[in-house]
Amino acid sequence: MNAVKTIFSIKDLENLSGIKAHTIRIWEKRYSILEPMRTDTNIRLYDIHNLQKLLNITLLHDYGYKISRISKLSPDKIPALVREIVSEKSAKSHAINAFKMAMMNFDQTLFINTYNNLLSEKSFRDVFYEVFIPLMNEIGLLWQSNTITIAHEHFISHLIKQKLITNTEKIQVLEPTRADKIFVLYLPSNEIHELGLMYLNYEFILNGYKTIYLGESVPIESLKDIQRYFDKITFVSYMTVQPTKDEINNYIEKIKNEILVNETSECWFIGKMITEINPNILNKKTKVFQSIQSIIEEI
Repeated sequence: MNAVKTIFSIKDLENLSGIKAHTIRIWEKRYSILEPMRTDTNIRLYDIHNLQKLLNITLLHDYGYKISRISKLSPDKIPALVREIVSEKSAKSHAINAFKMAMMNFDQTLFINTYNNLLSEKSFRDVFYEVFIPLMNEIGLLWQSNTITIAHEHFISHLIKQKLITNTEKIQVLEPTRADKIFVLYLPSNEIHELGLMYLNYEFILNGYKTIYLGESVPIESLKDIQRYFDKITFVSYMTVQPTKDEINNYIEKIKNEILVNETSECWFIGKMITEINPNILNKKTKVFQSIQSIIEEI
């Protein structure tokens, strides 16, 4: 059975567009900007075309167009006007909406075209910071609110991962220029959210460091193996959902007792779960970072 969403509630539209459901209802009633379907109990439902139109209207509204003016535009004029604005001003909002539509429609071509358009004006770094990070934050919220499915999240994540791999390969041929530390990047056991860690790997290499990328779901015992081969290791662990709230402090203690007994090793932690770490258990060999940017500033 196809479980992919093609019909959306007004709450879904609110989550995807950032426009409050109450405002959507007002726009709909006063200006007929959308054409919802109705259930037998008179509940509004919207198809993918309504979603696309609302996202375009949202961008126009963000750039100062009054909804009364937008409502008088022909269906063809709205996307044309969006293209004009994007060509003249920042493409960030448009790109994020385009990537959302690519995700909702499982449209790889739209993703690639949007990415290539961004890359014609920005560096990969800028694209990741300005577009991909906000996009992934939004996608996390959309998934939590059941607006999108796991299939949607995996589809868009895989495409972003491809771009990370491609750009990392381009710089991996360069010899490291800094020898004060080696970065070993890993996700804890049962953690699979890899994009942030992959981007950090890209940044470390770009900044001249040697990296060893271990990837997802790495047990602590495997970290010990790396210490047999290298000194001056900085382990970097990205914790999005694992270890859990109940486990994370014990995990930190285990890292300290089993990995950081080596005088030349340290461990950096980043990700949503760091808010659950008791700061009293941290020491000079363990650091927590609130963002990717803060880690980059550290190096």
